[in-house]
Amino acid sequence: MGIVFALIIFGLIVTIHEFGHFICAKLSGIKVLEFSVGMGPKLLQKRFGETAYSLRLLPLGGYCAMEGEDSSEDNPRSFRNAKLWKRMVVLVAGAGMNFVLGLVMCTIMVSMFEVIPTTRIQGFSGKVEDDGSKTYYAQSYHTGLRHDDKIVKIDGTSIYSYLDIDYMFATFTSETHDVVVKRDGKRVKLENVTFHDDASGELMDFGLVTEDKGVLSVLRCSGETALSMGHIVGMSLKQMITGKLSKDQISGPVGVVTSINETTQEAESTEDLVFMLVYMTALITINVGIFNLLPVPGLDGGRLLFCFIELVRRKPVKPEHEGYVHLAGIVLLFGVMIFATFNDIMRIINK
Repeated sequence: MGIVFALIIFGLIVTIHEFGHFICAKLSGIKVLEFSVGMGPKLLQKRFGETAYSLRLLPLGGYCAMEGEDSSEDNPRSFRNAKLWKRMVVLVAGAGMNFVLGLVMCTIMVSMFEVIPTTRIQGFSGKVEDDGSKTYYAQSYHTGLRHDDKIVKIDGTSIYSYLDIDYMFATFTSETHDVVVKRDGKRVKLENVTFHDDASGELMDFGLVTEDKGVLSVLRCSGETALSMGHIVGMSLKQMITGKLSKDQISGPVGVVTSINETTQEAESTEDLVFMLVYMTALITINVGIFNLLPVPGLDGGRLLFCFIELVRRKPVKPEHEGYVHLAGIVLLFGVMIFATFNDIMRIINK
């Protein structure tokens, strides 16, 4: 069942991405030859006007084929003959739609909360003594944090929502931390802060202020959650580029499908299942959006890079030269995908 959910999620994310390219190309007057959901052999195809709409066998991809993407065409409605700003809008639109989908998913997810979490501290672990004083088990209290502090940064990493706090606690590698908080309207930097509940042994030794659920609080938290997801994806990419992320931790589609399958099996109720699937969809679609904007040949970001080069040079790079670069990028991406898939399969075998 998890595989079915994974295919639905991938299909939705790819379709919404390609629809962004498609609708902006249509609005820009660029001729769209084919809009396809899926890759590989055609299962179904129908032509409306100048565009063929296809459903293909493999649901892990899709495309929006435009006239003259990789070659010079005499047709004034070809992609390369469109104005530069129109081409740039078309290229950005795919990732843009991924971000919109991510925000919608985050809104659904936050709407399922009973209360809305913030990044302000409320309460430290401890107990009230007979004389009315309080004994704190929370090391973070003893090392500088206080009630109602709003956490701004941890170890130089900006904190946008509760999700960033969860991520930081899950990835801590040192015992002491530099924390920036907003206290009484001022930013205060605390050094050598330690997190530990001496009574329970848990790392997180404080609670967070929550707000009542309302339209404004849901929208604010949804935006912050989507921003945090993008932030986490960005930090993971940075760790991968700098070598801080082990090559064994790199995962591909098989790993994502496995994670979704495990997530569905862990759900204790229908509500839990819906929440987990919405969360996974939001995280994956934001990941796809950011990844596609990387200035890597073969990706939308790589094509955007050539648009910026054209903007500076005031003339486009020759189509054949640009095509060679994109081909090399696609080969490299396939190599990374094969490596990631090998990692995924080895993890499954080792389990």
